[in-house]
Formats: sequence, C-alpha cells, structure tokens
Amino acid sequence: MTLRTNADRLVTQILTGEVWPPLADRHGYRVDADGNPFLLPGMGGVTMAAHIGDAATGYASDHLEPGLSIRHANAEANAALQFLSCVGNTITVRSGPAAGAQGTVLGQHAYVLADLETDDLAQVTTGDKVSIEAVGQGLEFLDHPQIRVKNLAPSLVDHLPFSTAPDGTLAVEVAMRVPAEAAGAGGGMLSEFANTDLMGAYPGLSDDLSLGLESLRIGDLVLLEDQDHSFGRGYRPGYVTVGVISTGECRLFGHGPGPSTLLSGPASAFSISVSDTANLAHALDSAESAAHQEADHA
Repeated sequence: MTLRTNADRLVTQILTGEVWPPLADRHGYRVDADGNPFLLPGMGGVTMAAHIGDAATGYASDHLEPGLSIRHANAEANAALQFLSCVGNTITVRSGPAAGAQGTVLGQHAYVLADLETDDLAQVTTGDKVSIEAVGQGLEFLDHPQIRVKNLAPSLVDHLPFSTAPDGTLAVEVAMRVPAEAAGAGGGMLSEFANTDLMGAYPGLSDDLSLGLESLRIGDLVLLEDQDHSFGRGYRPGYVTVGVISTGECRLFGHGPGPSTLLSGPASAFSISVSDTANLAHALDSAESAAHQEADHA
C-alpha cells in the first residue's frame, strides 16, 4: 500500500557546497581499541573505495566516507547543507571535468556524502562545486503520526520497503537489527546532523569487540533498538530508530559504520522484518526504473 505523505506541501531549495579536502595534522597517528597506532585515509575528499550496496567494513581506512564529502566554507551555510540535505536528494557537479555529472545523497557525517558512478568520481577533485536539490525535511507519514521522519527524500518513499501493515503499524524491512549497546559517537546530537557511529564492527581487532556488525553494507537499512531520534539522539527503552548506513570502516573505539536517521518512534508503531534486500541500492534501482517507464509512456 502506498504511504500517504505531505510531499506535495514540501519545498525544494538548491544548496551549494564544494568537495572538501581530506584533513590531517602533523601528529597524524591515532590509536585503535587495542592500543595499536594507525595512520589511514578516511574523511573528506573523493573516496572511491565503496559505493551504495558495497561492504561498509574491511577497508584499510578510518572513518570511511564513500563518494564525495561536501561542505560549505561559510559556517551557517554549511549548517543548512547538513540540516536540509536528505538521503536520496540529487546532487550535481557544477565545476571541473565532471561538471554536469549527477549523484545521490547517501547521508550525513562530518560532511554531506554523495555517491556517483566510478567514472564520474574519477573526474572530480577537491574544490569542485556541487549543488544539491534539497527536499525532505518536514516530511510526514500521515497515517503514522507517532513516527518522526527525518532526512528522507520524498521521491524515495514509494521505493523503500515501507508500507502500512494490516494492523495499522508501519511495516519496515531492515538488513540488520542493531542492539542498543552498539550506539556510539553521535548520541546527544541532533538527528538531522551527521550520523550515529556503531561500535562492534571492528574486523581484525579483539573478538570481544564484535557485536556481529561486520557484514554491514553502505546503504543498508538498519534498526537501532532502544534508540529515540525524534528530537536529538539517545537511549530510550521501547523506542526504535531506522537509519541508512552512510559511512564505513572506522578504527577508533566508540566509532564505526554509521546510519543517518530516517524514522524514529515507539517500537509499538512499527512492524519490523529482516531482509537481505533492505538496501538503498534497491530503492534507487526501483526509482530509476519507474522514471524510465514514465518517460517511455510520456
């Protein structure tokens, strides 16, 4: 059943930013949870290690940000970029050899993150200008008033594994259920800003650090148990949050692959099932196919 939303009442703003360079200082080493020093690529720039649907872990990296890491030099404009860009929004490269190439916002971290085709990524460099068709904040599921919707492009709703169950709850398919103890960095922050790092996905470190999250993929829909992201982020028994994995491998203790928040509310308002296909890649493929069919009939 198609979900009823207020999508027709939302507005779109064209936001601008640029591909931000990777940053480091002269004391570049960090230390993992077992006390091992490391110096690895991670945040910022153009990262070609993973796309939506690819593994989130197992890379020689720290705070892996797939695709483009986008921000604005002005602090207030950058805050708008973070708060208003939504998962599924279209980004367009506006300068450099890749000008005109388009991609998809896959979430937020220290930057707004966007995935492009590999050939297009190879033509982008730091400093290239990017625009984002930002729409989605303020989205509501009209038949599910207990559930807060965050950071979600309305164009994706019909292509995600969301529907109204016979009992009136919101049926959602996720790739994995994540225990509350895995919630790491990001707690206490606004759920429209950055994401929640998940502990317990540390391949190659001590077995006692594993919470069974090593198989996470970029774009996976996940359920965060006992997490309320309605107004901020925190532990709240009886609440759940659905997010999409937007960042990958991280070696710092208390950090890890992280979901950007999409839905949050009382657990009783949801019916959750687990499916291997609960990934943003399937939603984007479905949306693209629907667009082609609509164009063919035009």
